[in-house]
Amino acid sequence: MPDHLESESRKLLRRLRDTLAEKGEGQERLDRITHLIADSMGTQVCSIYLFRDEDTLELCATEGLNAEAVHKTRMRVGEGLVGRVALSAQAVNTGNAPSEKGFRYMPETGEEIYSSFLGVPIQRLGERLGVLVVQSKDAREFSEDEVYALEVVAMVLAEMTELGAFVGDEAAMSALHQRSVLLRGGSAQEGTASGRVWLHEPRVVITNPVADDPQQERERLEAAIDDLRVSVDDMLSTASTGDSEQVQVLEAYRMFANSRGWKRRMLEDIDRGLSAEAAVEKEQSLARARLQTVPDAYLRERLQDLDDLSNRLLRILTGQGHETGAEMPKNPILVARNIGPGELLSYGRKLKGIVLEEGSVGSHAAIVARAWAIPLVIHAERITTEALNGDHILVDGDQGIVHLRPEDTVAAAFRDKMAMQAKAQERYASIRDKEATTRDGTTIALHMNAGLMADLPSLDSSGAKGVGLFRTELQFLVRNKVPRRDELAALYAKVLDASAGKRVAFRTLDIGSDKVLPYMKPQDEPNPALGWRAIRVGLDKPGVMRMQLQALIRAAAGRDLTVMFPFVAQMEEFIEARTNLLDMCDHEQRMGRPVPETLEVGAMLETPSLAFAPKQFFQMVDFISIGGNDLKQFFFAADRENERVRRRYDTLNVSFLTFLRQIVDRCNECGTAVSFCGEDAGRTVEAVCFAAMGLRTLSMRPASIGPVKHMLRHTDLAEARAVIDKACEEGAQSVRPAVMEWMRSNGWAV
Repeated sequence: MPDHLESESRKLLRRLRDTLAEKGEGQERLDRITHLIADSMGTQVCSIYLFRDEDTLELCATEGLNAEAVHKTRMRVGEGLVGRVALSAQAVNTGNAPSEKGFRYMPETGEEIYSSFLGVPIQRLGERLGVLVVQSKDAREFSEDEVYALEVVAMVLAEMTELGAFVGDEAAMSALHQRSVLLRGGSAQEGTASGRVWLHEPRVVITNPVADDPQQERERLEAAIDDLRVSVDDMLSTASTGDSEQVQVLEAYRMFANSRGWKRRMLEDIDRGLSAEAAVEKEQSLARARLQTVPDAYLRERLQDLDDLSNRLLRILTGQGHETGAEMPKNPILVARNIGPGELLSYGRKLKGIVLEEGSVGSHAAIVARAWAIPLVIHAERITTEALNGDHILVDGDQGIVHLRPEDTVAAAFRDKMAMQAKAQERYASIRDKEATTRDGTTIALHMNAGLMADLPSLDSSGAKGVGLFRTELQFLVRNKVPRRDELAALYAKVLDASAGKRVAFRTLDIGSDKVLPYMKPQDEPNPALGWRAIRVGLDKPGVMRMQLQALIRAAAGRDLTVMFPFVAQMEEFIEARTNLLDMCDHEQRMGRPVPETLEVGAMLETPSLAFAPKQFFQMVDFISIGGNDLKQFFFAADRENERVRRRYDTLNVSFLTFLRQIVDRCNECGTAVSFCGEDAGRTVEAVCFAAMGLRTLSMRPASIGPVKHMLRHTDLAEARAVIDKACEEGAQSVRPAVMEWMRSNGWAV
C-alpha cells in the first residue's frame, strides 16, 4: 500500500480519536463523526445506524441525509441494504444501490439521489452494534483501500460504543459497568447464590484503538508475541511428560503462536493506524467470523485455537485478566460464554454459582453444577460484556435470573430469600435419618444422583438410601483420550467403598447428543438428541462398552453390582448389552477373578417405544429407571434445549401422568422394580404425584431429598390420588393446579 495512503488512513483515525475525546453529549459526538468521515473520504453522505433492540436498527446520526430522519428512520435486520449488512455482518459495496436486490427506498431520508453505497458492520468480536454507511452521487464502487479504511473506522466506533462514548454526557459514561443490570436467562440448576463475578475469560477493554506512534506499537506487539511464545513453550514443556494427545494439541497451538502470516497482518493493521491491541482484535474478529462458516471440524478447532491465542495476547498487551495475578474472590460466581467439563472441574468446589451466555440444561456444566449443588443460569445474554471481575452478583437458579451490581433493596430481598432457604434446610436435617413414610403408611425410597467422587459424602448428609444414578461419562469427558480400564476400575471401586454398602446404580457411558467426547469425531447429525448416542454408541463400539463393563466387574470385587443401560429403545438392544455384561462376568470368572455376589441389570426407559416392549422384556430386566428428562421431551416432541418449547409442557400433564401410570402397571404386573430418575423427582409437587401414581423409588439431586421427604411425610397418598383422579375426570389438562390447591388447603408451603 503506498505510503501516502497509509498516512491518510492514520490521519483519519487520529482525527476520529480527537473528535471522540472532545466533550459533549453522545449525539454531538455522533454528528461530528459522520461529518469527519464524509469529509475525509470525499463522500456526500455518512450515516451511523445503531441497534435499538436485537431486531431493529435506528438512524442515529447522518451527514448528507435529511436531519429530520435521525431517530425516526428504523428498519428490521435484513431489510434494505443497511439491514443486509447487519444480517450478514459483511460489507455491501455497490455503484448502483437502487438496482441492488433488497434495496429499500426511504423517502424521509432523501437518499434517492445517491447511487454509490458502502456499508460495513459496527461489531466487536461478533457482537453486532450497528452499521456504518457512506454514499455518493457518482456511480462507482469503492476501492479496497476505502473499504478497509471504513472497516477500521467501524471497529474503532465499536470499541467506543462499548466504552459508552455515545450514551450521553460524562456522568452517563462514567456509570457504564456501574449501573444495576437484570438479566433473564434459563434455569439449568436450581438454587440461589450471592457472590462476586469471576470471569472465565476476562473481558479485555481496549481504551486506545488508535496508534500515536506506529513504531512503538510495532515494538509492543513484537514483545507481547515473544511473551506469548514463551508461555506456550512453557505449557508444552510441562505437558511433554503427559499424554501424546495433549502434546499434539499444544504443538498446533504453538504453530499458530509462531505464525508469520498472523503477525504480518497485525503489523499491517498497525501501519494503517491501529494500536497493537486493536490490530490483534481486528484479526481475532476475522477469525471468529470465519469460525461461524467453516464446515470442517478440524479447521474450526484450529480457528478456536487462534481465537484463544488472541485473547492471551490481548491480556498480555493490556495487563488485564488472570495473567496479572488477580485473586479469585471469596465467594466466586463463575461467568463465561461457555465452558467445558475439564475447565470447570479445574475450579474445584470453590464456586458458589455459574452463569453462562450459552450452555444447555443437559450440558457438562449442568451436570457438574448439579453434582456440586450450585445454581446455574444459562442463556444470560451479554453477561460477559456487562460483568467485570469483582462485581457483586446475585444468581437465582430457580427463576433463571441474574442481578448484576444489584441495588440495596434487591440485595436485601435476596438475602431474606436465602435465609428462608437456609432455615428450611435446617428443618430438613432433623428428618435426615427418618424414613420417607407417608401419613397412610407407604414408604418411598429416596435415592440421589451422582457423577463425581465429591458427590458421595452427600449419601450420609442428605439421608439418601443409595445412588439411583451414577453418571460414568464425566470420567470420559474430562480426558483427551479414552481412560484406561484400570483407572476406571479404581474409580468405581472408590465409589463402592464410599457408598458403604448402599446400592449404587452405575449407568453405562451416555455420550452423544450434547455430550461429545473430545477425542471422538463429532457426528454430523441433523438431530443429535435422536441420533447416535448412549447405548447405540456402546453397541456400535463394543470394545469400549466391554472395557467399561469389565472395569465395573473388577471394581465390585465380589460385592453387589448394579448396572443400567441408557436410552434403550427396543428389547433387542437390552438383550445384546446384557449379554455383553454376562459374557464379561464369565470371562473374569475363567481368569480366576471374583465376580459380583449379586448382579442387577436394568434399563433406563427414556423413549416411549420401550414402554410398549414385549412382556418378556419386563420379565427379563431386573429393574426399570424412568429417565424423566429425556422421556418427557420425546413424549411431547419438545426439545428440552429449546427454551421456546420446553416449558410449554407440564410434567403433571394428564397425558404424561397416564403414560407413567401405564409403565408402573406393566412393571407391577411382571414384578419388576421401577423408579423415576430426573429433575422432576426432586420437586415436591411432582414427587407427591409420582408416589400417588404408584412409584415407590425416586432419584434426585441430594439437595432435593430433604424437601421431598418433608412433603411426603405430611401426605396421605390416597387423598392425593383422589385429587388427581378428580382433576382427570373433570377434563383438566394438568393436575398441577388441583394438587397445589389441595396442598395449600392443608397449610403446606409449595
